[in-house]
Amino acid sequence: MFTGLIADLGNVTAFEQNGEGARIEIRSDLAGKLEQGDSIAVNGVCLTALDVGAESFQAQAMNETLRRSSLGRLRAGSPVNLELALRADGRLGGHVVQGHVDGTGSVRAVREEGFARVLEIDVEPSLARYLVEKGSVAVNGVSLTVSALDEQGFSVSLIPETLERTNLGELCEGGLVNIEVDILAKHVERLLEVRT
Repeated sequence: MFTGLIADLGNVTAFEQNGEGARIEIRSDLAGKLEQGDSIAVNGVCLTALDVGAESFQAQAMNETLRRSSLGRLRAGSPVNLELALRADGRLGGHVVQGHVDGTGSVRAVREEGFARVLEIDVEPSLARYLVEKGSVAVNGVSLTVSALDEQGFSVSLIPETLERTNLGELCEGGLVNIEVDILAKHVERLLEVRT
């Protein structure tokens, strides 16, 4: 489990993809805190750390993960949001994030609003139904508050700290982002389906 509070902005140093999946190598200061087999969220996708070194680690992404997320677009030099799994004695500062990406969204517009930057993100109706104004959503693994809803998707407002510490500050129109909706909404929907 994660909280959506990014611990480091890592850098992809190698990305190899074939018919079996992909192998990603990432340079990060967090590598020294990882052990082989630990979970780490990469742009919001929970992956398993492999070949851990002092300054970098590797991870694999299976085809299902590549289909459902934006990880297949990574290349050497891509910045990635990283978060270590939450410890049982840790602070839940964002919201409950599983690292199980539900799908992707496309940045429709980027605009400045005072010191904040607003992203308007289009999502499929199958994801939009779980979003509520002032509810939680994870975008590239970052815990954010939905500031507005519209027919195509939703908006989020980013403070300067988020823009500096994550790769959301580099997004422009047409950018593809990983979306994880609130797990509580999905559970409520499923429970209501079972009752009816």
